[in-house]
Amino acid sequence: MHAGLRITAFTAALAATFGTAYGVGQAFDPVVEDAAPARHETHPRVSSEPAQEGEHGGHEAEPAGGLQISEGGYTLDLATPRVAAGERSKLSFVIRDSAGRAVTAYQREHEKELHLIVASRDLGTYRHLHPTRAADGTWSIPVDLPRAGGYRVFADFTPAREGAENLTLGADLAASGPYEPQRLPAPKSTAKVDGYEVRLDGGLRPGKEGELKLKVSRDGRPVADLQPYLGAYGHLVALRSGDLAYLHVHPNGEPGDGTTKPGPEVSFTATAPSAGSYRLFLDFKHEGKVHTAAFTVRAGAAQGVDEPHADESGHGH
Repeated sequence: MHAGLRITAFTAALAATFGTAYGVGQAFDPVVEDAAPARHETHPRVSSEPAQEGEHGGHEAEPAGGLQISEGGYTLDLATPRVAAGERSKLSFVIRDSAGRAVTAYQREHEKELHLIVASRDLGTYRHLHPTRAADGTWSIPVDLPRAGGYRVFADFTPAREGAENLTLGADLAASGPYEPQRLPAPKSTAKVDGYEVRLDGGLRPGKEGELKLKVSRDGRPVADLQPYLGAYGHLVALRSGDLAYLHVHPNGEPGDGTTKPGPEVSFTATAPSAGSYRLFLDFKHEGKVHTAAFTVRAGAAQGVDEPHADESGHGH
């Protein structure tokens, strides 16, 4: 996640308990419901699916990350596999090492020891959360899941040991209650959230780097005073529709590096693991509040490679 390196993909399969997933309630960080970051260190993983011939961009496919609940000798032990929809519940989990011991030492990345992503299978709701770790290694955070269905929980972290690599482990979470599926929002070039408009230029390319530029405006005027959030002017997570293949990308530049301005544009470099539809979630901070804009993007020749897309239905709280 450091400046100057390419962002690559994480993949994570979503085996939803109810077959389709729904919105995730916000605890402390931005929420996207019903809709629907100078380069940093790359997460060194690519989808297990092979890219089309000529689309590797010189990079060999590596074992998929995020598909497993266990990887690299570490396991995500989710103590709360089920909650009630519409009710505030405490989500708890432990990261265990190969000996089954709870991990209590982590490297801080983007000001946090661990980043927790919770998303619905239909990608209508997304949360970027930062739970609290107890001395015994148990992580916890309150959540309020607005709808019944299956969810995927992603723990993004790096153990505090020499040579440790960043990992993203995934586990399923279910919420009980009335169940109703939603369709993926149609692609559009802008997203509106909390009175802001965000325009997306660029696109995702299967197996190749692509630049994504997002411009933030309000009341028709560019927002040139974005504030650092977790050490950057923006954070972007992309999830592939269908299996929630996971891409965690950050801006091409960081506050104070002498090359990056605090808006209105934040640019990213990302590589899509395959063709298909993706949901992009941009977190940005302005006037002391974090907002999340959501976009639908299609990568691959069948959908029109590199065409900019987004939707206007995302909103944050």
